[in-house]
Amino acid sequence: MDLELKDPILIEGLPGVGHVGKLVAEHLIEELEAELMIEVYSPHLPPQVIVLDDGTVKQVRNEIYVHRGENRDLLLLVGDYQSATNEGHYELAGAFLDLCEEFGVKRIYTLGGYGTGQFVDKPQVLGAANSHDLVEEMKSYGVVFQENEPGGGIVGVSGLLVGLSRLRDIDAVCLMGTTSGYLVDPKSAQEVLRVLSKALEIEVDMQALEERAREMERIVGKLREMEKAQMPFETSGEEDLRYIG
Repeated sequence: MDLELKDPILIEGLPGVGHVGKLVAEHLIEELEAELMIEVYSPHLPPQVIVLDDGTVKQVRNEIYVHRGENRDLLLLVGDYQSATNEGHYELAGAFLDLCEEFGVKRIYTLGGYGTGQFVDKPQVLGAANSHDLVEEMKSYGVVFQENEPGGGIVGVSGLLVGLSRLRDIDAVCLMGTTSGYLVDPKSAQEVLRVLSKALEIEVDMQALEERAREMERIVGKLREMEKAQMPFETSGEEDLRYIG
């Protein structure tokens, strides 16, 4: 593809836990007014179309947008779904890395959520990188690296891009906002975006994410009230003492 890019960086934000990465990438596309560059169709994506508000349909796909910055350009990878097959994950990740090599990408940020199984009041950003130097750099931006976390590894394109990029001499790091994993989490996305903005040395208006985060906090508050209402009441002093941990 005949496209000249200036010191480009790839940012991946496909759907995942809490839609954290997707929220961040789509917010960047909107705020930076990035332009659609590539549409990616694959038989490994779910066999369906999306029905739009006007009654027409859109074939599910992944998309790559480009934002031309003063010092460097950004490529933003988003989409409706990730691959529905193991083979597809490797095939699509390989295709994205082929494009990275073609455009001269030297660094990749993959974005996602780290599910905790419980509601998170103050999200952290956990990290995993393909080099020790990158780990130390990310720590300076507030990224937390915990031993054996995530315990189950990083599933999907966010993990594969970090792993496979090492074979192509491309620096890559995965930034994961802690989230319950139950709901779309704009609050966690805010934390990931703060870290990413520091790393990229850019300023991004977060008002839209903040408004979504406040609305989600109201929903979570109602869910917590419902959860408390369904908890069994302790009836004896002995049981009360056992309950206190």
